This record gives sequence, structure tokens and C-alpha cells, in this order.
Amino acid sequence: MIPDVDNDSIVYLNGDYVRLGDAKISVLDRGFIFGDGIYDVVPAYGGKPFRMDGHLARLERSLAAIDIKVDLKRADWEGIVQDLIARSGLGDCMVYIQVTRGVAKRDHGFPKGATPTVFCMVSPFVRPGAQVRQQGMSVVSMTDVRWLRCEIKSVSLLGNVLAKQHAVDNGVDEVIQFRDGYMSEGASCNIWMVKDGVLLAPPRSNLILEGIRYGLLEELAEAAGIPFNARPISQQEVDQADELMLSSATKELLPITTYNGKPVGSGKPGPVYAKLREGYDKAIAAL
Repeated sequence: MIPDVDNDSIVYLNGDYVRLGDAKISVLDRGFIFGDGIYDVVPAYGGKPFRMDGHLARLERSLAAIDIKVDLKRADWEGIVQDLIARSGLGDCMVYIQVTRGVAKRDHGFPKGATPTVFCMVSPFVRPGAQVRQQGMSVVSMTDVRWLRCEIKSVSLLGNVLAKQHAVDNGVDEVIQFRDGYMSEGASCNIWMVKDGVLLAPPRSNLILEGIRYGLLEELAEAAGIPFNARPISQQEVDQADELMLSSATKELLPITTYNGKPVGSGKPGPVYAKLREGYDKAIAAL
């Protein structure tokens, strides 16, 4: 039994709803052997999925990018997400979706005739509290040494795991990664910068995983009259940022107030963050 896991919770596995404790997958599954699969996470507030279309569209893009074909349409995925939330009885929660290439003899090439493994589960989601919103997060910089297909939301997360452990080893909350001197992203989040009132982000490319909040923050910036520019951002610019912030499904939108041991701007959450945070909370409340 795994500590802190509800083995009686209901999960979806290959077309069936079963107890988590009863869900079994072969050790020859290519997700286990090769990390040959993709995943996504759909947040829900008060039992209502948030930006589900964006998450499922990214799920489909990732599946197509590694040529996994699943006999499930968009409506099927939506039904699974809604069904798991209803079965869980949870309000604020996260629905985790994972698809692997399936079970086959261990060989690097794609196997013929393998049936993809589809696994989905739901877990409670505790929103970031007032303290972290007011105090902000601490981060350090590091070199981005991951592979060059970061736009695929792959279950092969060793690079992200090592990045997160770098943050843990340095006693901070997160990292900001740099590839060839330009900002990419955190261990498991997108990074945003503000300079002279302009919101900046790395451009969409294979070097970052485009978070679903990427598009959301563009919308919120436009609604709040905040200029936005997606372009390469140098490490020197980050060093001189007026504000830094991060976004992800689990972290929502949070300010970064300490970077490499030094305060960012005033060392407190800035005015651009405050406007975006207000808009983010209104978007959730609109559910």
C-alpha cells in the first residue's frame, strides 16, 4: 500500500472504473519500460473543470506528436473527466490522464498491434493559500539540459524531476531554466517576467511546454490593459526584472519574490501580478 493514497478511490483503466487498489498494469507496459506515453492534468473547482478544452486539445496534440492512436473522441475524454469528478465527490480536484503505447515485448521500435493503456484518476486539489500569494516564491537559476521536444507533455519526466530536486537541494520552491542563455521554463511551470509594465514570456516553441495558463494569461493581460510580448528573454534581463511570476494548473498564478537569493523588484508581489491574479480569480469564480 502506498502511503497517503486512497486505494478505495475510483479510477478509469482501459474502459473500466475500478478501485485504485485493484488497478493493475503489466510491467511490460511501454510507459513503465520506456516512458513511452503522455499525460495531462485537468483542474476542477467546485466540481467544474477549468479550461478543459485546452487541456484535452494539448492531450490530443501530444498523442499525435508521438503517434499514439486512441479510440476515444473529445466527447469521450470529457465524459471520463466529468464521470471521475462525479464519482469522487470532490469539489476542488485534479483529474490526471495518462496514455502509453501499451504492452509489448521490450524493443525500442513502435510495436505493431499494441493497444494503448489509458489510465485516469482524480485527487484532491488544495489551492495556493494567502500566505504564498502575499509572500511569493523563491527560485534559483539553472541550465536547461532537457531534450528538445519539451512541447510534448511526456511521462518521461526525469529532466523535470532533476530540475525540481535542484530546487529542493537549494532550499527554494522552484527553478528558472536557461538554454543557451535564454529563459525556458521552471521544473513544472511556465515563467513570466515584467519589465516597465510589459508582461513578457518565452515564445511558444519546442523548448517549452505551453501551459494552458499561457493562453489564459494572454487573455487576462489584454482584459486588464497590460501590454504583452512573447519573445526570447535573456538571463541578464531576468536578473533585472521588475516582477517575476509562475503559472501552472496546480500553482495557478504565483509571484516570484526571491531569485538567486536576491529580491525581485521590491521583494513583494508587484502590480502586474495583482491585476492578473484578480482576473484569474474572477475566471474561476465565473464557473
